[in-house]
Amino acid sequence: MSINKYPSGNQNRSVARSASVISLATLASRILGFIRDVIIARLFGVYLYAQAFVVAFRIPNLFRDLVGEGASNAAIVPVLSEYSVKRSKKEFWELANILLNLLIVVLSAITILGIIFSPLLVRLIAPGFIGSAEKLQTTINLNRIIFPYILFIGLAAYAMAVLNSLKNFTVSAFAPCLLNIAIIVCALLFGEGVLGLATGVLIGGVLQLAVQVPLLYKKGLRPKFTLDFKHPGLVQIGKLMLPRLASSSIYQLNNFVDSIFGSLVAVVGDGGVAVLYFAYRLIQFPIGIFSNAIAQAILPTFSTQALEDNQENLKDTLSWGLRIVFFVMLPATALFMILADPLISTLFGGGKFDFNSSRLTSNALFYYSIGLTAYGATKILQTCFFALKDTVTPTKIAGLALLMNIMLNALLMFPLKIGGLALATSISGIISFFILFFILNKRLNGFGEDKILKSFLRILAATLCMSVVCWLVNQAINFGWALFCAGLAYIFFCFLFGVTELRQLFHWLIRKDLKQALWSNYHN
Repeated sequence: MSINKYPSGNQNRSVARSASVISLATLASRILGFIRDVIIARLFGVYLYAQAFVVAFRIPNLFRDLVGEGASNAAIVPVLSEYSVKRSKKEFWELANILLNLLIVVLSAITILGIIFSPLLVRLIAPGFIGSAEKLQTTINLNRIIFPYILFIGLAAYAMAVLNSLKNFTVSAFAPCLLNIAIIVCALLFGEGVLGLATGVLIGGVLQLAVQVPLLYKKGLRPKFTLDFKHPGLVQIGKLMLPRLASSSIYQLNNFVDSIFGSLVAVVGDGGVAVLYFAYRLIQFPIGIFSNAIAQAILPTFSTQALEDNQENLKDTLSWGLRIVFFVMLPATALFMILADPLISTLFGGGKFDFNSSRLTSNALFYYSIGLTAYGATKILQTCFFALKDTVTPTKIAGLALLMNIMLNALLMFPLKIGGLALATSISGIISFFILFFILNKRLNGFGEDKILKSFLRILAATLCMSVVCWLVNQAINFGWALFCAGLAYIFFCFLFGVTELRQLFHWLIRKDLKQALWSNYHN
């Protein structure tokens, strides 16, 4: 049986239009996020209060990914997408209601326990803080204030999952902007009082949920208390979610491992936790506005294509997704590596973010950049595994990556200090990508790897030529002109080397009427 109603090319165009909406929203959120980070950097530098906030905010983010956004992408969206296609509206909303009630119970329990056990959690995540009573207590106090954010952001992630399963992306895509706006406003109002950051996080969580509620109601959600643990849809979600919870735990443990090593002042120096945070935030910019957008938009399409007897459409969409990611991520990798120093000093320099802060952060950014392309491409591969309802394989590979990261951190932090922790993350990320690629290629009996390789080599050639131009202009003139000339050079060399993804991206993402895409996404 085949449920495919459209040629794969049309589905790819639909994914691209949805991704353009998500990319636009994510771009807005990332820009606001950079403004937020610049404010934090200039108010607090990379020292006591900045480190306290990073650790305090990271702990709730662990649970958010476990029971919120991570679970939504891996388990909830594929099952709800199937219900939206093959079941009645009544059955769809019945399952949605059961999920809502279960999440409220789980998230409330986690929030209460997190507030109670904050002292223990902080000591586990940042053992290096124990030597400073002020830093430790500040982090504990902030963590307790921020912890209720889990409840609000978890429910916001649920709302996003329901809307995305109905192929509606606009409102949920723009919702994260509200978090950054709230933190920016509160930080400016409170000044150097770090309490303002925690207050902004809470307000932002509430706003992200509140903005999606009217659309959910419009679509048909009528909340009522019902819990049916034997519901077949819930059982299916549970089977998919358990491995994903393990995978998310491993992913977050990777971040916590970096925090643990980064807090060891005697080895990597003071400010390590905040340095890694600011550098990784920059790395997340292209991943967020592009790779995550493609992955989020492509998941419902993957999920329906995976139900077809013939998986050629799935293979075609996967190949397209990887090639488009390479087209964006390879030049981004090169630019971050070449322009790390001027980029950091331009964005964050000033106030309490001194020369030492800038030097340490640009060093971490350089080494993080090495794995950027692999990070972005891995998002697409993981999404395909999720659509195939296999969350076990990505979990196993994530576990392997965690072990590699721990060993490499321990080896590289002594010769390279904070840069060694970033390089360890890059190496483990690259190895994880290749393992996932080969496993998925074998499972699908190939998905156009020859075409992907040829495209990769053309993009790599264009990127290398662009890099030479960028480096020369940066040395001769300045950072701004280097970026401008690099962009023009990349387009030129893409035409020269026959990179077809440039034309595809222009046709699908730019020439399409974005206003129409936004409108159709809102009303679908």
